[in-house]
Amino acid sequence: MSREPYPFVEDSFSRFPSQSNIYGLCQAGEQELLAATLKGKVVCFRYQELQQKIRPVAKEVQFTYIPVDAEIVSIDAFNKSPPKRGLVVGITFIKDSGDKATPFLNIYCDYEPGSEFNLESIAQSCLNLELQFTPFQLYHTEVQCDDGGSETVFLLSGHDQRIHLYKENASLHQFEEQPVERLFPELEQLPSNVLWLDMLSIGSGRRLSAFGCQNSCVGLALVDQTGPDVLQSWRVQFDSPISTVLLFPLSCRPEPRQPSAGEKTGGYNLLVTSTIEMAVVYRNVQEHGLSRSVCLSESDQWDAVLSALVIDLDFDGQKEVLLGTYGQELLCYKFQPAVGGGDGQFQLQWRRSFKSPLLSIIYLDLTGDGLRELAILTLKGLHVLQNTIQTNTEMGKYLKQANSLRPAYVMNNLVKQQTNETNLAVLS
Repeated sequence: MSREPYPFVEDSFSRFPSQSNIYGLCQAGEQELLAATLKGKVVCFRYQELQQKIRPVAKEVQFTYIPVDAEIVSIDAFNKSPPKRGLVVGITFIKDSGDKATPFLNIYCDYEPGSEFNLESIAQSCLNLELQFTPFQLYHTEVQCDDGGSETVFLLSGHDQRIHLYKENASLHQFEEQPVERLFPELEQLPSNVLWLDMLSIGSGRRLSAFGCQNSCVGLALVDQTGPDVLQSWRVQFDSPISTVLLFPLSCRPEPRQPSAGEKTGGYNLLVTSTIEMAVVYRNVQEHGLSRSVCLSESDQWDAVLSALVIDLDFDGQKEVLLGTYGQELLCYKFQPAVGGGDGQFQLQWRRSFKSPLLSIIYLDLTGDGLRELAILTLKGLHVLQNTIQTNTEMGKYLKQANSLRPAYVMNNLVKQQTNETNLAVLS
């Protein structure tokens, strides 16, 4: 099979003072990334206009109440749901006190008007919570409120075989732990420690929830959020610990007055990756649960898959599946419908080698030019890749429609063909 050319060029690389992990990268606001390292450092990465050029900047942010001997486990951030304002950052870490290790969750949020999105101010406004369990993934999701609005909450998985819910108490200006079953009944009675969690609202007041466990179990639930009530649930057993689960529709461009993107292209799908087996996509899960699976061939040839992302890279309206492996490979798969019916297959389009294992992948517009960059966290630092298919017809249409497009930035960024390595100076 002939494969497509690799459609990216590396724009920058930021080396970190120590390694990170699979929970160590998150988006903070519209055009910034936060990367956490195991030795207690948090790095903010963004692009700035310097001397009439857009240049990458990596700078350590001094978050309070993180001891110098702490090991950061996970980091996540979100903007509060309207009408509330502000950026919220959550960081879990383990403090080594000599005789024992103590885990904590720090939640950072500034309530002062004018400082709600100022990262330096937010980093000084901390709620410090001691945990009674070893933390894993820190995840945020939106829930429906009784008044018809919505609110974003933190979900934290731990080694106690539970998911913990942290919700804002607006009157006290702080976050509090609440019983998870009140808003997420599907997360009760878990079969094992959850290593990865993902949720997706699918319309009509419903959501899909998926989790992957240390004991190789994958769980999926269809939930009516107005109750909330579990309408259906499914589970399947793999042969190795689950590294990621990801819910997605294949199409990203629903037409007006037509069914949703997921419904038009075989519904919503669930990607499951594990430590030794091939990655699997379960098709149309809201209709068929976990009974229709498609394997991603060769995905088990480069060690464990540690990260995954589903995005439209070539601007044709159909999403591609990206996998990042411990074997230092980035793999891209494209769905090919079957001729004459059938379910079709995901075919490997291209792969690209890196110099260290791939831990996390995020797709966002870092430069503010209307085009998204691919940010890849590896064991040694952060790579930022830019798309090189600007001559593609679909890309041309996309450029014309981008509301925030700044032509000077496009020229500065798309014509770069060399790597600019940004060495991070650790602040004392």
